[in-house]
Amino acid sequence: MLLGILLTLNIIVCVGLVAVVLLQRSEGGALGMGGGPSGFMTARGAGNLLTQVTWGLGAAFFVLSLALTLLTGRERADSSVVDRVKVDAIDPSGLGQPTVPAPADPSAPQAPAPQPQAPTPSVNNPFLGGSPAQEAPKP
Repeated sequence: MLLGILLTLNIIVCVGLVAVVLLQRSEGGALGMGGGPSGFMTARGAGNLLTQVTWGLGAAFFVLSLALTLLTGRERADSSVVDRVKVDAIDPSGLGQPTVPAPADPSAPQAPAPQPQAPTPSVNNPFLGGSPAQEAPKP
């Protein structure tokens, strides 16, 4: 519930920050709002107000983002992948042993398990010459 409220506030602050930054006068004077000298706000006054609002919204965005990160990390700290693994059920003597499926008929003769065949290694060293070296002898 708290994360949802903070996330909503963070999105509102973010949209407000984007709007205030777009209202500021750039060097080309794109979307800046600044009235004439006799208006409600002078160009300098509008710049100061928008600068202060930008700083305030930026600080609020930073604080809300930091709070969301800390709360989310604390919420997920209770669950760990290691905590979910049943370590007590693992038999250490069976680790590293190949698994052979049980035959359908226990009285039937078992065929030997096929041995894995690795490709024959070859060495190609470009510093010793242009041709590849002799292949290693097969066992």
